[in-house]
Amino acid sequence: MSIIQTSGPARRGAVQVLRRLPRFAPPWISSSLIDEPFVYLVNSLLKQFVVAAFVSRPNPTTQSAAAKTTIMTTPRVFIIRHGETEWSLNGRHTGTTELPLTTNGESRVRATGQALVGDDRLIVPRNLAHIYVSPRHRAQRTFELLGVAPRCALPWTRHGAPHEPHCSADANIEITNDIREWDYGDYEGLTSKTIREDRKKAGDEGDWDIWRDGCPGGESPEQITERLDRLIADIRTRFHEPALSKPKTAPSGTVAKGAAPSDVLVVAHGHILRAFAARWINKNIAENPSLILEAGGVGTLSYEHHSVHEPAILLGGAFMVDIVEHTAEDAQKS
Repeated sequence: MSIIQTSGPARRGAVQVLRRLPRFAPPWISSSLIDEPFVYLVNSLLKQFVVAAFVSRPNPTTQSAAAKTTIMTTPRVFIIRHGETEWSLNGRHTGTTELPLTTNGESRVRATGQALVGDDRLIVPRNLAHIYVSPRHRAQRTFELLGVAPRCALPWTRHGAPHEPHCSADANIEITNDIREWDYGDYEGLTSKTIREDRKKAGDEGDWDIWRDGCPGGESPEQITERLDRLIADIRTRFHEPALSKPKTAPSGTVAKGAAPSDVLVVAHGHILRAFAARWINKNIAENPSLILEAGGVGTLSYEHHSVHEPAILLGGAFMVDIVEHTAEDAQKS
């Protein structure tokens, strides 16, 4: 690689970037420790990648700039699975049983809120039109820890110590049974291995698949599909169709001024959110959607071609790029 001559401001800019990434560089790092190829590498990465998700704390300058332009042009649904519990940790089916998040589960959800929720993050709170939350306490506690202050009071009694919000949303919260976890019936509290062993002892030699077979004493795939389709129809009718009926005025990944919020946040559970994603794109859940959503994980659903008739799973999306632009500006001014 050829050596690129860099000025003092560029070198100091690289230091600023590294200090925004404390996971990779100690606080004592200085420009004297950075050689020319390294500065070139950092600046090249800045041009190619959005680093907003890895910033240790919100940038007030960035947030004030982001506040001027707020709404993504194609609406999205963000799905968040509740944080880790003792049963999710060891693979036990948790439907109606109320379990608290583990200490690690709470910590990871807080970290998710800091990394992915904010004016310069993946989930921009002021873009949220509505928030749906499961009636189960573990899902409600997960929302509490994301650090979002909604327009209304929480429609439940807090399930733990208050968590100071770092952003606000002009959206209402709705508890809906349509997004509660799959009712596992007789299989509540059991692992998949135990279920299959018990079925074999009972003389059932067929392999059990929840997506195809459902749960005795609980819900069938058809019942799950019915309530999820009802929720999806509600989201599209109330929030997405009005936004999609207007012409797309800005390129993908940018924001449009003057539009009403249209993103939706759903906080719920593992099986039901995977089924939700499958039904979002009109897939039969009995065929097993083969999707994974870890405890505390975040997924994104949207549409192709700005059309409500082309729902899609968004495999990857860009973050707000203001922080990269401001970092470059800071380097030039130094």
